[in-house]
Order: sequence, then structure tokens, then C-alpha cells
Amino acid sequence: MSKPLFRFKQFQVHHDKCAMKVGTDAVLLGALAGNKDEYSDILEIGLGSGVVSLMLAQRFENAKIEGVEIDQDAFDQASQNAMDSPWAQRLNFKLSDFRMYYKSENRKFDLIVSNPPYFSDHLKSSNAKKNTALHTDSLPFHDLLEGVDKLLSSEGEFWLILPKYEADIFRGIAIKKDFFNHKLIEIKDNKDKNVLRNILSFSKYKKEILCNQVLIKDLRGDYTNEYKNILRDFLIIF
Repeated sequence: MSKPLFRFKQFQVHHDKCAMKVGTDAVLLGALAGNKDEYSDILEIGLGSGVVSLMLAQRFENAKIEGVEIDQDAFDQASQNAMDSPWAQRLNFKLSDFRMYYKSENRKFDLIVSNPPYFSDHLKSSNAKKNTALHTDSLPFHDLLEGVDKLLSSEGEFWLILPKYEADIFRGIAIKKDFFNHKLIEIKDNKDKNVLRNILSFSKYKKEILCNQVLIKDLRGDYTNEYKNILRDFLIIF
């Protein structure tokens, strides 16, 4: 069972009321999303505990960050985590289904991030909150992209993290909706393992795709220097 509080170097995250706890996916997305040195308006789709938004607030000190969360308990906890952080004045979270949010929102964002639900044909558990967090019927890829298409600025970037199989499906849908895949980061436990996750970035303008890998551990089971460097500004253990 995970601890109710996860401490970072500059903030802390309570996540005991969230279906999805702070984990590798979230911290890698929070540390790697974004190709620029600064952004003005950032949107996170599906807050969970708010950890990704908090990491982005630490990285981009002038950005205003908005977050959308459908689950009441997760929203409440993310909001409290934001209030307790050094960046409370730049964080604004809303309780809403993203499909309702984007239809009524007219702002444009230069960075949008998401750690979206990705199960489509898996059996559901008895935990309704976890089903919402993990299964695409709560936010199908088509709906996610439709909302991003409306809210992303012309030069903006959309970053997300998915398992490899689902990432391939998502990329195909995105291309049909006139998005261009600018970056692909393959996450592997070590060099001999299969790809665990893909971090992808998309924009509305054409650009050559850049691909690279991040290995979490070496063959001895120790964290790689690359992984440590990515998370050094955030995780206490590094």
C-alpha cells in the first residue's frame, strides 16, 4: 500500500484519495513535457493528485497552469496540494468532465499535457474511481484530441504518456486529425526489457520527429545517471 504523502524537494503531494497514486509515469511526464524554456498558459487534462501540474509550475516559473479533473475526491486533493505549494497563485483547477470543459472554454494554451486513461478492452474492476482513471470510455482518444484541437494554440504542444500499443493507436488517430508527432521518448526499465511507455508530443505544424530512449535502471538494477538527471530537481532520493 502506498504512503498517503509523497515528498518532493520543493513540494509535497497527498494522494491517498486519488485512484492513481504518484508514480513513474506522472513524474516522467512532469519532468520531460515541453520543448521550450518557458510557457505562458498550460493545461493538464486529468489532474489526479496534481503532481504533473506542480512539477510544471516548478519548471516554468512564469506559466499560469489550469487543470481539469472529473473525480471529486481527486480534485479536492489536487486543489489542496496546489494551495500548499509555493505556486498556489499560478495554479487553477476545475472540477469538470473534459468533454464539457473544452466545449465551453475559449482560451488557447501553448502547452497541454495528459496522462490519459488507456484501457479499452480490459475487464473493469469494482473500483469505480480507478475505472474512470484507466478506461477510455471516460475519455476516448477521439474526444481527447477534439478538445486539444480546439484549445491548443497554433504553435502549441500537446504531450502525453501511454503504453506502447495504445500510443501507436493514438498516433494513428492524431495523424488523421492533422496533428504532427514531433517527439517520441521510449521508456524502458533497462536496455534488455521491452518498451514500458511512450511519451509523445504533437503540434499542428509539420516538423521532423525526434526519437530517443530513457532507461530507468542499468542491468545491475541501479538507477541510470540519465534517469537521475531527469528527476534530480524533484525527487529527494536523487
